[in-house]
Amino acid sequence: MILKLEQATTRILLRNRKAHFEYTIVQSFEAGIALVGTEVKALRAGKGNMTDGFVEIINGEAWLKSVHISEYSQGNINNHDPFRDRKLLLNGVEIRKLNQRVKEKGYTIVPLSLYLKNGKVKVEIALVKGKKLYDKREAIAKKDMERENRRKE
Repeated sequence: MILKLEQATTRILLRNRKAHFEYTIVQSFEAGIALVGTEVKALRAGKGNMTDGFVEIINGEAWLKSVHISEYSQGNINNHDPFRDRKLLLNGVEIRKLNQRVKEKGYTIVPLSLYLKNGKVKVEIALVKGKKLYDKREAIAKKDMERENRRKE
């Protein structure tokens, strides 16, 4: 019996560029997200912003908050609210593990990217710890050095 493995096709819709600069990523997870049709169409058109987004765990459920998905231009009166809270589809064990870590001082959960995987919208979330100012300066200096080295080559 031969098993045929299909490669997952992914296309990034939104990316949180500030997350890697502001936070140290401890662990990342892939989660499904409950969206309405006009939100999916707006995301496919690239209309969204997740810079200020975060994940909050309420009553054993993970919720994505402060992520802006613009209204769909061809949407009718049933268009969605751009700043509504969206439920994340995670395993109960994962939610408990994240909730336990978030209760520790300094940890939070932020979205890193929204992407299409085999036609379904997924969100990559990460357990993160905030960087100090000197860590950010180190990161900037490191980027500058790499840029200078590339120019010399």
